[in-house]
Amino acid sequence: MRVQERIIEGLLWLSAVITIFVTVGIIWVLLSESLTFFSEVSVLDFLTDKQWTPLFAEKHFGILPLVAGTLLTTAIAISVALPIGLTIAIYLNTYAPAGFRATIKPMLEILASIPTVVYGFFALTVVTPFLQTFIPNLAGFNSLSAGIVMGIMIIPMISSLSEDAISAVPKSLREGAYGMGATRFQTAFGVLVPAASSGILVSIILAISRAVGETMIVAIAAGQQPRLTANPLVPVETITTYIVQVSLGDVPHGSLEYRTIFAAGITLFIFTFALNNLSFWIRKKYQEKYD
Repeated sequence: MRVQERIIEGLLWLSAVITIFVTVGIIWVLLSESLTFFSEVSVLDFLTDKQWTPLFAEKHFGILPLVAGTLLTTAIAISVALPIGLTIAIYLNTYAPAGFRATIKPMLEILASIPTVVYGFFALTVVTPFLQTFIPNLAGFNSLSAGIVMGIMIIPMISSLSEDAISAVPKSLREGAYGMGATRFQTAFGVLVPAASSGILVSIILAISRAVGETMIVAIAAGQQPRLTANPLVPVETITTYIVQVSLGDVPHGSLEYRTIFAAGITLFIFTFALNNLSFWIRKKYQEKYD
Protein backbone atom coordinates (compact mmCIF):
# COMPACT_ATOMS: atom_id res chain seq x y z
CA MET A 1 0.00 0.00 0.00
CA ARG A 2 2.85 2.35 0.84
CA VAL A 3 4.50 1.64 -2.53
CA GLN A 4 1.27 2.43 -4.34
CA GLU A 5 0.96 5.73 -2.48
CA ARG A 6 4.52 6.66 -3.44
CA ILE A 7 3.82 5.84 -7.09
CA ILE A 8 0.70 8.02 -7.01
CA GLU A 9 2.62 10.85 -5.32
CA GLY A 10 5.34 10.55 -7.94
CA LEU A 11 2.81 10.69 -10.79
CA LEU A 12 1.17 13.75 -9.26
CA TRP A 13 4.55 15.43 -8.84
CA LEU A 14 5.47 14.57 -12.44
CA SER A 15 2.18 16.03 -13.68
CA ALA A 16 2.82 19.27 -11.78
CA VAL A 17 6.38 19.52 -13.14
CA ILE A 18 5.21 18.90 -16.72
CA THR A 19 2.58 21.61 -16.34
CA ILE A 20 5.18 24.08 -15.08
CA PHE A 21 7.59 23.27 -17.92
CA VAL A 22 4.86 23.60 -20.53
CA THR A 23 3.88 27.01 -19.14
CA VAL A 24 7.52 28.15 -19.04
CA GLY A 25 7.97 26.91 -22.62
CA ILE A 26 4.97 28.88 -23.85
CA ILE A 27 6.19 32.04 -22.12
CA TRP A 28 9.70 31.53 -23.52
CA VAL A 29 8.47 31.15 -27.11
CA LEU A 30 6.24 34.22 -26.83
CA LEU A 31 8.94 36.34 -25.21
CA SER A 32 11.78 35.32 -27.53
CA GLU A 33 9.78 35.89 -30.72
CA SER A 34 8.21 39.08 -29.36
CA LEU A 35 11.61 40.54 -28.44
CA THR A 36 12.75 39.92 -32.02
CA PHE A 37 9.63 41.69 -33.27
CA PHE A 38 10.12 44.66 -30.95
CA SER A 39 13.72 45.00 -32.04
CA GLU A 40 12.29 46.15 -35.38
CA VAL A 41 9.05 47.80 -34.24
CA SER A 42 8.84 50.43 -31.52
CA VAL A 43 6.93 49.36 -28.42
CA LEU A 44 5.47 52.87 -28.27
CA ASP A 45 4.10 52.58 -31.80
CA PHE A 46 2.77 49.13 -30.99
CA LEU A 47 0.83 50.47 -28.00
CA THR A 48 -0.31 53.84 -29.39
CA ASP A 49 -0.72 53.54 -33.18
CA LYS A 50 -4.41 53.41 -34.14
CA GLN A 51 -3.90 51.33 -37.27
CA TRP A 52 -3.09 47.64 -37.62
CA THR A 53 -2.04 46.87 -41.20
CA PRO A 54 1.07 44.64 -41.02
CA LEU A 55 0.00 42.73 -44.14
CA PHE A 56 -0.53 45.87 -46.27
CA ALA A 57 1.98 47.79 -48.38
CA GLU A 58 1.80 50.69 -45.91
CA LYS A 59 2.50 48.90 -42.66
CA HIS A 60 1.22 49.98 -39.26
CA PHE A 61 1.68 47.90 -36.12
CA GLY A 62 -0.73 49.50 -33.64
CA ILE A 63 -2.39 46.83 -31.52
CA LEU A 64 -5.22 49.12 -30.37
CA PRO A 65 -7.73 48.09 -33.11
CA LEU A 66 -7.32 44.41 -32.19
CA VAL A 67 -7.61 45.19 -28.48
CA ALA A 68 -10.73 47.28 -29.17
CA GLY A 69 -12.34 44.44 -31.12
CA THR A 70 -11.49 41.96 -28.38
CA LEU A 71 -12.87 44.17 -25.60
CA LEU A 72 -16.01 45.04 -27.59
CA THR A 73 -17.00 41.42 -28.26
CA THR A 74 -16.14 40.50 -24.67
CA ALA A 75 -18.26 43.34 -23.26
CA ILE A 76 -21.24 42.23 -25.36
CA ALA A 77 -20.74 38.62 -24.25
CA ILE A 78 -20.62 39.52 -20.56
CA SER A 79 -23.66 41.82 -20.84
CA VAL A 80 -25.57 38.81 -22.20
CA ALA A 81 -24.16 36.08 -19.96
CA LEU A 82 -24.07 37.88 -16.60
CA PRO A 83 -27.78 38.63 -16.07
CA ILE A 84 -28.90 35.31 -17.55
CA GLY A 85 -26.27 33.22 -15.78
CA LEU A 86 -26.79 34.89 -12.41
CA THR A 87 -30.57 34.57 -12.73
CA ILE A 88 -30.22 30.86 -13.49
CA ALA A 89 -27.89 30.40 -10.51
CA ILE A 90 -30.30 32.13 -8.11
CA TYR A 91 -33.29 30.22 -9.46
CA LEU A 92 -31.58 26.84 -9.22
CA ASN A 93 -30.35 27.51 -5.70
CA THR A 94 -33.37 29.23 -4.19
CA TYR A 95 -36.50 28.38 -6.15
CA ALA A 96 -35.98 25.15 -8.10
CA PRO A 97 -36.88 21.77 -6.56
CA ALA A 98 -33.91 19.52 -5.85
CA GLY A 99 -34.84 17.04 -8.58
CA PHE A 100 -35.24 19.78 -11.18
CA ARG A 101 -31.90 21.33 -10.18
CA ALA A 102 -30.14 17.96 -10.45
CA THR A 103 -31.51 17.58 -13.98
CA ILE A 104 -31.07 21.10 -15.34
CA LYS A 105 -27.56 21.84 -14.07
CA PRO A 106 -25.91 19.01 -16.06
CA MET A 107 -27.93 20.04 -19.11
CA LEU A 108 -26.50 23.55 -18.86
CA GLU A 109 -23.02 22.06 -18.99
CA ILE A 110 -23.84 20.72 -22.46
CA LEU A 111 -23.62 24.30 -23.75
CA ALA A 112 -19.99 24.38 -22.65
CA SER A 113 -19.21 21.14 -24.50
CA ILE A 114 -20.51 22.29 -27.90
CA PRO A 115 -17.59 23.01 -30.29
CA THR A 116 -17.08 26.74 -30.69
CA VAL A 117 -17.02 26.40 -34.49
CA VAL A 118 -20.67 25.36 -34.23
CA TYR A 119 -21.41 28.49 -32.23
CA GLY A 120 -19.61 30.53 -34.88
CA PHE A 121 -21.72 29.22 -37.75
CA PHE A 122 -24.84 29.62 -35.58
CA ALA A 123 -23.94 33.30 -35.08
CA LEU A 124 -23.28 33.80 -38.79
CA THR A 125 -26.23 31.91 -40.27
CA VAL A 126 -28.94 32.31 -37.62
CA VAL A 127 -28.27 35.18 -35.21
CA THR A 128 -26.99 37.72 -37.78
CA PRO A 129 -29.92 37.25 -40.25
CA PHE A 130 -32.34 37.45 -37.32
CA LEU A 131 -30.80 40.70 -36.07
CA GLN A 132 -30.79 42.14 -39.60
CA THR A 133 -34.59 41.88 -39.71
CA PHE A 134 -34.87 44.79 -37.25
CA ILE A 135 -31.36 46.31 -37.59
CA PRO A 136 -31.16 46.97 -41.36
CA ASN A 137 -27.68 48.53 -41.29
CA LEU A 138 -26.15 45.54 -39.51
CA ALA A 139 -23.20 44.19 -41.50
CA GLY A 140 -22.99 40.52 -42.43
CA PHE A 141 -19.94 40.22 -40.18
CA ASN A 142 -20.27 42.13 -36.91
CA SER A 143 -19.29 42.05 -33.28
CA LEU A 144 -22.88 42.13 -32.01
CA SER A 145 -23.92 38.66 -33.15
CA ALA A 146 -20.50 37.23 -32.27
CA GLY A 147 -20.71 38.76 -28.78
CA ILE A 148 -24.25 37.53 -28.19
CA VAL A 149 -23.35 33.95 -29.11
CA MET A 150 -20.17 34.15 -27.04
CA GLY A 151 -22.38 35.21 -24.14
CA ILE A 152 -24.58 32.15 -24.67
CA MET A 153 -21.47 29.99 -24.67
CA ILE A 154 -20.19 31.27 -21.30
CA ILE A 155 -23.57 31.20 -19.53
CA PRO A 156 -22.81 27.74 -18.02
CA MET A 157 -19.55 29.02 -16.55
CA ILE A 158 -21.22 31.91 -14.75
CA SER A 159 -24.35 30.00 -13.72
CA SER A 160 -22.53 26.91 -12.48
CA LEU A 161 -19.77 28.69 -10.56
CA SER A 162 -22.20 31.26 -9.14
CA GLU A 163 -24.61 28.54 -8.04
CA ASP A 164 -21.73 26.73 -6.31
CA ALA A 165 -20.76 29.98 -4.57
CA ILE A 166 -24.33 30.59 -3.39
CA SER A 167 -24.62 26.98 -2.19
CA ALA A 168 -21.46 27.50 -0.11
CA VAL A 169 -23.12 30.28 1.92
CA PRO A 170 -23.78 28.97 5.47
CA LYS A 171 -27.33 27.76 5.98
CA SER A 172 -27.53 29.80 9.16
CA LEU A 173 -27.63 33.02 7.10
CA ARG A 174 -30.47 31.72 4.97
CA GLU A 175 -32.41 30.41 7.96
CA GLY A 176 -31.81 33.64 9.87
CA ALA A 177 -33.26 35.67 7.00
CA TYR A 178 -36.31 33.44 6.80
CA GLY A 179 -36.67 33.64 10.58
CA MET A 180 -36.85 37.43 10.36
CA GLY A 181 -39.67 37.20 7.85
CA ALA A 182 -37.73 37.75 4.62
CA THR A 183 -39.14 36.31 1.42
CA ARG A 184 -37.11 34.05 -0.84
CA PHE A 185 -36.52 36.98 -3.18
CA GLN A 186 -35.31 39.21 -0.33
CA THR A 187 -33.14 36.40 1.03
CA ALA A 188 -31.61 35.69 -2.37
CA PHE A 189 -30.70 39.26 -3.27
CA GLY A 190 -30.26 40.70 0.22
CA VAL A 191 -28.35 37.88 1.89
CA LEU A 192 -27.15 35.10 -0.40
CA VAL A 193 -25.81 37.10 -3.34
CA PRO A 194 -23.86 39.59 -1.15
CA ALA A 195 -22.46 36.71 0.92
CA ALA A 196 -21.43 34.84 -2.23
CA SER A 197 -20.18 37.97 -4.00
CA SER A 198 -16.54 36.83 -4.05
CA GLY A 199 -17.38 33.54 -5.78
CA ILE A 200 -19.73 35.29 -8.20
CA LEU A 201 -17.08 37.88 -9.01
CA VAL A 202 -14.51 35.14 -9.63
CA SER A 203 -16.92 33.38 -12.01
CA ILE A 204 -17.41 36.65 -13.92
CA ILE A 205 -13.66 37.26 -14.22
CA LEU A 206 -13.07 33.70 -15.42
CA ALA A 207 -15.88 34.11 -17.95
CA ILE A 208 -14.29 37.35 -19.19
CA SER A 209 -10.98 35.53 -19.53
CA ARG A 210 -12.70 32.80 -21.53
CA ALA A 211 -14.37 35.33 -23.80
CA VAL A 212 -11.13 37.26 -24.36
CA GLY A 213 -9.42 34.08 -25.55
CA GLU A 214 -12.27 32.86 -27.76
CA THR A 215 -11.22 32.24 -31.35
CA MET A 216 -13.62 30.46 -33.69
CA ILE A 217 -16.80 32.42 -32.97
CA VAL A 218 -15.19 35.78 -33.66
CA ALA A 219 -13.16 34.40 -36.56
CA ILE A 220 -16.33 33.23 -38.30
CA ALA A 221 -18.90 35.85 -37.31
CA ALA A 222 -17.10 39.09 -36.39
CA GLY A 223 -15.08 39.59 -39.57
CA GLN A 224 -11.41 40.36 -40.17
CA GLN A 225 -11.31 44.13 -40.37
CA PRO A 226 -9.22 45.68 -37.58
CA ARG A 227 -10.75 49.02 -36.64
CA LEU A 228 -10.70 51.16 -33.53
CA THR A 229 -14.43 51.42 -32.89
CA ALA A 230 -17.10 50.84 -30.28
CA ASN A 231 -19.81 50.29 -32.91
CA PRO A 232 -21.08 46.70 -32.60
CA LEU A 233 -22.80 46.80 -36.00
CA VAL A 234 -19.65 46.73 -38.13
CA PRO A 235 -16.97 44.08 -38.75
CA VAL A 236 -14.07 44.01 -36.31
CA GLU A 237 -11.04 41.83 -35.75
CA THR A 238 -9.90 40.45 -32.41
CA ILE A 239 -6.44 39.39 -31.33
CA THR A 240 -7.26 35.69 -31.67
CA THR A 241 -8.81 36.17 -35.10
CA TYR A 242 -5.68 37.86 -36.38
CA ILE A 243 -3.47 35.06 -35.05
CA VAL A 244 -5.62 32.52 -36.91
CA GLN A 245 -5.58 34.64 -40.07
CA VAL A 246 -1.78 34.85 -40.21
CA SER A 247 -1.15 31.28 -39.03
CA LEU A 248 -3.26 29.84 -41.85
CA GLY A 249 -2.21 32.36 -44.51
CA ASP A 250 0.69 32.73 -46.91
CA VAL A 251 2.87 34.89 -44.67
CA PRO A 252 6.52 33.72 -44.87
CA HIS A 253 7.69 32.01 -41.72
CA GLY A 254 10.20 34.10 -39.78
CA SER A 255 9.26 37.39 -41.45
CA LEU A 256 8.33 40.52 -39.53
CA GLU A 257 4.71 40.07 -40.55
CA TYR A 258 4.77 36.53 -39.19
CA ARG A 259 6.25 37.65 -35.87
CA THR A 260 3.28 39.95 -35.33
CA ILE A 261 1.30 36.92 -34.14
CA PHE A 262 3.72 36.51 -31.23
CA ALA A 263 3.41 40.18 -30.30
CA ALA A 264 -0.38 39.81 -30.45
CA GLY A 265 -0.12 36.52 -28.55
CA ILE A 266 1.87 37.97 -25.67
CA THR A 267 -0.64 40.83 -25.45
CA LEU A 268 -3.43 38.26 -25.15
CA PHE A 269 -1.38 36.28 -22.64
CA ILE A 270 -0.93 39.36 -20.45
CA PHE A 271 -4.69 40.00 -20.51
CA THR A 272 -5.65 36.47 -19.51
CA PHE A 273 -2.80 36.16 -17.00
CA ALA A 274 -3.89 39.37 -15.28
CA LEU A 275 -7.54 38.29 -15.18
CA ASN A 276 -6.75 34.83 -13.80
CA ASN A 277 -4.48 36.26 -11.13
CA LEU A 278 -7.12 38.83 -10.23
CA SER A 279 -9.68 36.07 -9.70
CA PHE A 280 -7.16 34.11 -7.58
CA TRP A 281 -6.40 37.21 -5.49
CA ILE A 282 -10.09 37.98 -4.91
CA ARG A 283 -10.83 34.40 -3.88
CA LYS A 284 -7.83 34.29 -1.53
CA LYS A 285 -8.68 37.66 -0.01
CA TYR A 286 -12.25 36.66 0.81
CA GLN A 287 -11.15 33.28 2.14
CA GLU A 288 -8.77 35.01 4.55
CA LYS A 289 -11.53 37.44 5.50
CA TYR A 290 -13.98 34.72 6.49
CA ASP A 291 -11.52 32.20 7.96
